[in-house]
Amino acid sequence: MQREEKQLDAALEALLQRINDLKTSIRTLLFRLENEYASLSWPSFLDSYAVISGQMNTLLKVMKNDKTPLLRNLIVLPLVLSPDPDEELKQATEGRVVAFSHDITPDMLRTKPDPDVEQRQNQFEQRASQVPPETAQKQINALNKVVNHVLEQITHSREDWENEATVRAAAAQTCVMADTHTLIAAVGLGKNLKTLPIAAPAQPGPGRAQAGPAPGKTTSTIKTTIKAASQVHPYNR
Repeated sequence: MQREEKQLDAALEALLQRINDLKTSIRTLLFRLENEYASLSWPSFLDSYAVISGQMNTLLKVMKNDKTPLLRNLIVLPLVLSPDPDEELKQATEGRVVAFSHDITPDMLRTKPDPDVEQRQNQFEQRASQVPPETAQKQINALNKVVNHVLEQITHSREDWENEATVRAAAAQTCVMADTHTLIAAVGLGKNLKTLPIAAPAQPGPGRAQAGPAPGKTTSTIKTTIKAASQVHPYNR
């Protein structure tokens, strides 16, 4: 008996831990939906939903574990019903349940859906049972046909996208990007440009008479100044 009680306590502790993690994730997602709806993106919402889904699967695995006793075989009975506030109960339920009274006991210990929900579910089941089997099978076949068509379209579109990406990646490259960047930098910024010096005019050597002006022409008194070709390019900084 003590062994079973220890297993039950360990299983309940593990379940409570998983449930608290799940509550925290749901509370965080609800807070973001209420306060950050303007900046909340769809991928971020899907990430939060994936975390909640993973925590639900973990909770189910703990419940289906071999070491977890069958909770359906256990019975929970209220020992004391009182309308007076219970601080310990209030703290355990995070303020949701203040007193374990006669009014709240049926909702807290309910093992079946709410009566209104159960009634509506029964109505849906009755309406579904009134449909002839042939008609239901035709509707199922039509729905399967539509779903299969949508899946085929999605599959073909995905294959086309993958093929297009593969062709684009395998296309022959017609230029070298490094050379293109170098050319743009040279034209726009004057980077890596080299200037060639211009040869100075030859001076008359010894024993050579300097040619005089041609007859009928006067010597020009204007001096031409040749700028050095090694001047720094204004953009080469």
